This record gives sequence, structure tokens and C-alpha cells, in this order.
Amino acid sequence: MDYERSDGDEARAAVLPTAVKILVAGGFGVGKTTLVGAVSETKPLRTEELLSEQGVGVDDISGVESKSTTTVAMDFGRISFGDDLVLYLFGTPGQDRFWFVWDELALGALGAVVLADTRRLADCFPSVDYFEQHGLPFVVAVNCFDGARRYSIDEVKLALNLDPEVPVMLCDARERDSSKDVLITLLEHVMKGRAAGREPASVGS
Repeated sequence: MDYERSDGDEARAAVLPTAVKILVAGGFGVGKTTLVGAVSETKPLRTEELLSEQGVGVDDISGVESKSTTTVAMDFGRISFGDDLVLYLFGTPGQDRFWFVWDELALGALGAVVLADTRRLADCFPSVDYFEQHGLPFVVAVNCFDGARRYSIDEVKLALNLDPEVPVMLCDARERDSSKDVLITLLEHVMKGRAAGREPASVGS
């Protein structure tokens, strides 16, 4: 949905800074690059490289055998909500061997989206653990791939052992409106936490 200005915008502007850094995380092939590209109002920056023989036996591509490229540094995009809020989106690399860049990417982030794939649900555990350990607010968005088994929200929460306050939603990372809904849910989650006196942690400080 397109974001509409409302009476609540003044309250939102009072709670959130005008420029916000958001991480988009999750396992290999879960749709991070796709989501950033779907919502970005500018041409997204991508650092994708072709999968090579060097990755055989290192990168687990079971369930996503058709994937031919991978993000090796980050994805970057930008989206504005009204005149008073800009989100800068940083997509993280999914493979274990690139996790060393996460602290740099997470520095100064207000919150995160953890994308999940029901074909490889366990792949989002490291992202969930990272944000829980660093006290960074996050939401879980289940990317509904064609032909994948559909789980209920309660089943996903149970499988990931999430705190009851962590929002979980279904999405289609290919669709701009669906991806925007994920970001709006994250912003609302952050604002709710701030209203309750929970300030997001500053990763890397």
C-alpha cells in the first residue's frame, strides 16, 4: 500500500529520526536482494557475484538450487515515507563466510527485517540470534515462495522460539506493497518499544 499521511504522522516524526537505517537479513537465497530492489525508490546498489566452484561444499544451496548469484557485501536501497522519514535499507550477505561484515552493517541501525523461507526455516536462526543478542528490534517476514509449504504465523513463532512481542508476518518480497507493509510493521514495532521505554541498542558501539 502507498503510505498516506495522517494525524499520526506528527507522533511518528516525534518518535523516529528523519533518516533511519534498517537491516534486511536472513539466510542464503531468502529474498533479501529482491525485497530491497522491490521497495527502493532509487536504483538499488547490489554486490552480487556468480556462484563459483569455490563455493561447492561451502555454501548450502539445497532448496534453492536454481540460484546462480550471491550477495558478497551488501544491498542498498532507499525509500521515503511522506516528507519526514527516509529509510536506508542495507541487505546483509546470507552465507556464514560473510558474517564478519554484519557488525559494520548493523552499526547505527534502528531495527531489522529477518526474512524467512519455510523450505529452509532454520537458516534464519543466526539472524534471529544476532539481533536478540544485540538488543536490536526486528520483525520476521516469511517470504511465500511458489510451491513452498505454508506455515501459520503461530507455527513459525513456535519453530523459531520467538519472544511473543516479535511480529511475524507473511510477505511476497517481489511485491512492492507487500514489502512496504513489512517495513511499516517494523517501524510500528520500534515505536511501540520506544513508547514502552525500550530504546534500540547501538550495535558496535
